Amino acid sequence: MSLVNIKINGMPVQVEAGTSVLAAAREVGIEIPTLCYLKDTNEIGACRICVVEVKGQKNLPAACVTPVYEGMEILTHSKRVFEARRMNLELILSTHKKECLSCMRSGNCELQKMCKDFRIYDENYYAGENIQWPVDDSAVHMLRDNNKCVLCRRCVAVCEKVQGISCIGANERGFETHIGCAFEQTLGESSCVSCGQCITVCPTAAITERDQSKEVWRALHDPNKVVIAQTAPSIRVTLGEAFGMPLGTNVEGKMVAALRRLGFDKVFDTDFAADLTIMEEATEFVHRVKEGGPLPLITSCSPGWVKYCETFYPEFIPNISSCKSPQQMFGAITKTYYAEKMGIDPKDIFVVGIMPCTAKKFEVGRDDMCAAGEGIHDVDVALTTRELARMIDRANLYFPHLPDEEFDAPLGLSTGAATIFGTTGGVMEAALRTAAEWVTGEELKEVDFTDVRGLEGVKKATYKLGDLELKVAVASGLKNAKAVLEAVKAGEEIHFIEIMGCPGGCINGGGQPIQPATVRNFVDLVEKRAAALYRDDAKDVIRKSHENPDIKKLYEEYLGEPGSHKAHEILHTTYVARPNNY
Repeated sequence: MSLVNIKINGMPVQVEAGTSVLAAAREVGIEIPTLCYLKDTNEIGACRICVVEVKGQKNLPAACVTPVYEGMEILTHSKRVFEARRMNLELILSTHKKECLSCMRSGNCELQKMCKDFRIYDENYYAGENIQWPVDDSAVHMLRDNNKCVLCRRCVAVCEKVQGISCIGANERGFETHIGCAFEQTLGESSCVSCGQCITVCPTAAITERDQSKEVWRALHDPNKVVIAQTAPSIRVTLGEAFGMPLGTNVEGKMVAALRRLGFDKVFDTDFAADLTIMEEATEFVHRVKEGGPLPLITSCSPGWVKYCETFYPEFIPNISSCKSPQQMFGAITKTYYAEKMGIDPKDIFVVGIMPCTAKKFEVGRDDMCAAGEGIHDVDVALTTRELARMIDRANLYFPHLPDEEFDAPLGLSTGAATIFGTTGGVMEAALRTAAEWVTGEELKEVDFTDVRGLEGVKKATYKLGDLELKVAVASGLKNAKAVLEAVKAGEEIHFIEIMGCPGGCINGGGQPIQPATVRNFVDLVEKRAAALYRDDAKDVIRKSHENPDIKKLYEEYLGEPGSHKAHEILHTTYVARPNNY
């Protein structure tokens, strides 16, 4: 490692050669403001907010893309630097739709914070001609308002470099530059898979989820509706971030308490349905291995991944597990088994999924998701973690001080295997814990399959299960999914594949709390969130899905056995090839 000696604001600093000025300043506790920069994703120096002064240079270089060199002397907040940053902000504001009081991102907007930090009192300093862009509301999961776009291109970078889709890009040039799809298609017409990763990296409200909280409030205020909440595994370790709690804090009990205080009649755990998913998926896998069927079997929990496969790799549709996702399985069981048990008409049940994923909004409207009858959707509304946080704020609940409460029965009991569904490798590990015992007929003493853990984009492992040498692969992020599918097409033998549409899995889903670049660039969000789920799994008394007593009772009383005809009618689905407008 080669080190260089530099000075930052007169302070001597020694850093590795090639380090950016931005990173070098961070090492001595100086946070240079940025708007377009995202570490390892968008390093283009376009916004010019991070400019610094370098001795001997006439121009002000961008700190995010300028490497340090021996003897370099840097000023991060000289008068000249302050004036340049302020002018750049004022120029950005000149074309920005300024409606901060009513904006969804008010209080969590990077542009807003910068304007406050730089004391921008005249937001119309460079007033002039503006293009009024129409809001694109064609997609079921999100809205795009280019009037609030600052052209940072973070969304473009994450769609291209991380997800490998390139659904959006910079159209036109000069004053007319804007973010859009090819040939000015709407998002609804494009090959967008609804993953929502663009939303999580947008510094303003140019891209937001389609907020459906009004529909939920309407149901909560309807005395004729039985309104039921189900919460995905990852929500318990991310929701606290929206209320200033440390990253990775498990707020399961407070989340349950908040949902009850919002008025939900029952608060259940999607983890129950995750255990149910394993029962059906493991049965499906064992059947394909022993009786014959398309291999590799590929998991179906991530609707963004499923839509991606239907669009870009329809030849693999027979390989996708026919199991509905845990969200949809939960809704289906609620409106069949639970409705029958409680004597409630399924039409009167309103199921709300609290999900980390914007693609869940697309999933609830898919065909073949009406187990209780035509027109009765398994799930009525899917809310993101962010939407739930806004509902909690609106109800004036002081979240950090809420008591810890438990989920309702009988759809609230789950295992450690279900908890880890929220992170990449978790579905695979949960399935292996059950499949290993079913294939070998022996009790599994060690339930931790650590080879499929970790945050690498692609992980592969081989396990010996009796006479079967099982080859598995785990991928998260759609660019990595493509790599695995191409490997299979090229002839690589893999029996079982887990794919999550978002990098790191649901803990990094498109519906999770938005963290600014100052956090994303220097803190491993995914690692902290994942660690919390694994801690929860480790302390659970029951860590195998097939040992969940309420799951056993469900099969005994209602479904018969895993993979039964009734189970297929309620818990399984179909897929369809979609047009590729790439």
